[in-house]
Amino acid sequence: MERNELYPVFLKVHVLNVTIIGGGWVGAEKLGFLLKSSPNANVKVVAKQFSNVVKALAANHKVNLLEKAYEASDLSSSQLVIAATNNEEVNIQVYKDAKTKNILVNVADNPPYCDFYMGGIVNKGHVKIAISTNGKSPTTAKRLRQFFEEVIPDDINKMVENLNVYRKTLKADFESKVEQLNTLTESLIKK
Repeated sequence: MERNELYPVFLKVHVLNVTIIGGGWVGAEKLGFLLKSSPNANVKVVAKQFSNVVKALAANHKVNLLEKAYEASDLSSSQLVIAATNNEEVNIQVYKDAKTKNILVNVADNPPYCDFYMGGIVNKGHVKIAISTNGKSPTTAKRLRQFFEEVIPDDINKMVENLNVYRKTLKADFESKVEQLNTLTESLIKK
């Protein structure tokens, strides 16, 4: 049986340097996805030209637009790179350049050239759920995201904040704290 070997990680993209190569439809999709999840993401977009969507997103967020052809030096100081041009040769070159600099890279719609995938994300206040189909079916991830957005209450932030306050009052060791919090939240799971 095939397994999903991905390890989910939540990155603080507001303190990392993210570079997107490509300013067309795919670049706009990746930029929009990134900014929806983290509106304060620190992003540089490099492209020969930019769609109106990319320009609008850049105007409303911390996005630096560089209107030029891609060069390997565009990756300097980047910790995360997304190649999203309509030119497969350029995208693969971005991948190769990123790998030589030990930078994590995602080549849009080309799983063999990805260190990570951008899955579906549900965001309700402090609660964030990432959904992955191992790059096999973005549509399934989208449908699951829509399902969780409907079933997770909008006021879940109140519960998270209250549990955080309660957790800070516990004066036991870690194992005891976990046990007490598990008992308290057990009713959230319907059996």
